[in-house]
Amino acid sequence: MKYILASSSPRRRELMKEITPEFLVCPSNIDENSPRDFSIREKVAFVARNKGLSILEKYPEDLIISADTIVVINNQIIGKPVDKEDAKRILRLLSGNKHEVLTAFTIFYKHKEISDIVSSFVYFNKMSEQTIEEYVESLSPLDKAGAYGVQDNEKYHFIDKVVGSIKNVIGFPVEEIKEAIRKIEE
Repeated sequence: MKYILASSSPRRRELMKEITPEFLVCPSNIDENSPRDFSIREKVAFVARNKGLSILEKYPEDLIISADTIVVINNQIIGKPVDKEDAKRILRLLSGNKHEVLTAFTIFYKHKEISDIVSSFVYFNKMSEQTIEEYVESLSPLDKAGAYGVQDNEKYHFIDKVVGSIKNVIGFPVEEIKEAIRKIEE
């Protein structure tokens, strides 16, 4: 049996090493749109599950882990920014406010499936226009849901506190995934 990570995220790849030192990375290239009438939680779960399903045919005997992360503020999903201006808009929206980060994950193994959604709350400090400009110019926010990465906080100080799993905010709730693996392997 092999462990398969159905993601191209470098952050998920790093955190996956906390679960197992050896694994294959098989990014799914699915359409990440979900039905419009789905709730926010249904949308993130739908995408996470479909990422894993797209890999399942190729690796039916292996353990596949897929995940999707979204940022939610004022009941609105904030995805990855489309460009620098969009990243600035998102950071201005998050500045001085609290938002929720939801990561849905699905694990497939031996014709079994476990899914869960992990929630964390992130409290942002008020960000100056100069900090927003500098951060966006670093290009780091451009490939991340919510236009920020927790790992960038040390330099830019935009996060006041995180309530819940910080690894969930990064996009891969390791402890919850480990527990689900234990259950599915029983």
